Amino acid sequence: MTKNCLRTFKRRTIETSKRMLLMDNGCCNADHLQLEESPTKVLRRQLRQKRREKRSTELIQQDEEERVELENAAIKRSKEVDSAVLGKYSIWRRENENENSDSNVRLMRDQLIMARVYSSISQARNNLDLYQELMLRIKECQRTLGEANADSDLPQSAPEKIKAMGHVLSKAREQFYDCATVTKKLRAMLQSADEQVRTLKKQSTFLSQLAAKTVPKGLHCLSMRLTIDYYLLPLEKREFPKKDKLEDPTLYHYALFSDNVLAASVVVNSTVMNAKESEKHVFHLVTDKLNFGAMKMWFLLNPPGKAAIHVENVDDFKWLNSSYCPVLRQLESAAMKEYYFKADHPTTLSAGSSNLKYRNPKYLSMLNHLRFYLPQVYPKLDKILFLDDDIVVQKDLTPLWSVDLHGKVNGAVETCGESFHRFDKYLNFSNPHIARHFDPNACGWAYGMNVFDLKEWKKQDITGIYHKWQNMNEDRVLWKLGTLPPGLITFYGLTHPLDKSWHVLGLGYNPSVDRSEIDNAAVVHYNGNMKPWLELAMTKYRPYWTKYIKYDHPFLQQCNINE
Repeated sequence: MTKNCLRTFKRRTIETSKRMLLMDNGCCNADHLQLEESPTKVLRRQLRQKRREKRSTELIQQDEEERVELENAAIKRSKEVDSAVLGKYSIWRRENENENSDSNVRLMRDQLIMARVYSSISQARNNLDLYQELMLRIKECQRTLGEANADSDLPQSAPEKIKAMGHVLSKAREQFYDCATVTKKLRAMLQSADEQVRTLKKQSTFLSQLAAKTVPKGLHCLSMRLTIDYYLLPLEKREFPKKDKLEDPTLYHYALFSDNVLAASVVVNSTVMNAKESEKHVFHLVTDKLNFGAMKMWFLLNPPGKAAIHVENVDDFKWLNSSYCPVLRQLESAAMKEYYFKADHPTTLSAGSSNLKYRNPKYLSMLNHLRFYLPQVYPKLDKILFLDDDIVVQKDLTPLWSVDLHGKVNGAVETCGESFHRFDKYLNFSNPHIARHFDPNACGWAYGMNVFDLKEWKKQDITGIYHKWQNMNEDRVLWKLGTLPPGLITFYGLTHPLDKSWHVLGLGYNPSVDRSEIDNAAVVHYNGNMKPWLELAMTKYRPYWTKYIKYDHPFLQQCNINE
């Protein structure tokens, strides 16, 4: 056994020496080795080599397939992602985009940001040559970019400007790139941008509220022309027919308080056109002295079919005076006049947006507060449906007179969600009077379409309750202004919730109202600033309103009121 081991060791030593000798002579290759190996070993070695090559090929193919799969997945994800929100490129990398892309526009904007960062750093470190070069490129880039939103809007020189800006940015990065310094500059720019956004939001709020409270030129023209024609009419032609229906409690009565002729016409027309028995419907319209003639003239020229209508002037209600009505007395007070009319109140674009909200002219109009005096205005009626002038009726409303209010006074659609539109949004619960009498989590409801039981109203002395709380709020410590907060207080525990399909709100401020809810609603409400008769109305909601206007009417054409 020992001899065999020695022989084996000797043979292997000789073979190793031979191989080393061949390598030294530069002759170490497979052919030389094969001369010293048996055919079986050669075959085995070849098989091993083939297996290694096959495995290597399989791994390369697998790697290539995985790479292609990852690229396809990345491309798919990039198409699904909203690139306008998340961004899709680096300012140091050019990407291939489709013909309608905005990659170059976005690249130039990001280059501008980094150029401003490096220009600030170079100025601080007294590198004036680089600072001037950066400022030059910034101006060139701004001129090239202009108001472009897509690559197709850019001039042909844009790629050259991008390249030149990239070159100077690379130079600046080589000289001044310090992560901490760049981060500090970017943070400062972000804070500055946030402040600018806040200022612009204030300006936007101010301007939108101003636009919402301004009478469009066309509507002003319409009111003036109708007023002139009304006072040219003989006295005997200024009255409406069907006066016998005005106090008939067996008919369907509507209360509408408005100073907007066109808006009032849409409410009346949409109600009549969707009514099953229009001859049983009676409209009680109250307006102010300025628009009284125009409102009467419009409905004399455009009577609501078989329905009856009556127009009154709120200034003719002599019982509605400051000795009886707390709101009128408060509006005549020096404190309220100072609040509304003093010039030193902030009204600038930057500071006055929130103040303007509460200096809305509607808070000074008794038309807005007349809803708390319905039994006094209509003493012979038992039940009435109150409508705002920014609503559109889409279905027959007569079933509302059959709704059992279960002894409550007000039938309304509730507006609270999980935490929205509850009492604590409208009332000051830090005041002990409010905290003691009301639940902050109580559900709010909407004005705009309300069924009022006037018999129960008188029994519960609703107007007296309103007067009590309005007197307590003379200094506006319980709520700010408006009619919804005192309405929530006055009808607390006296409101019966109606099905939500009767009254869908939000078309004047919410772009996400469900389309099916709008189509199925009996009444849609444009509450908010974006009224349908204003230019800032949301386009997709306007057709629900405009379908009830005849734009070929001579008065509308003369005043350039178009769809």
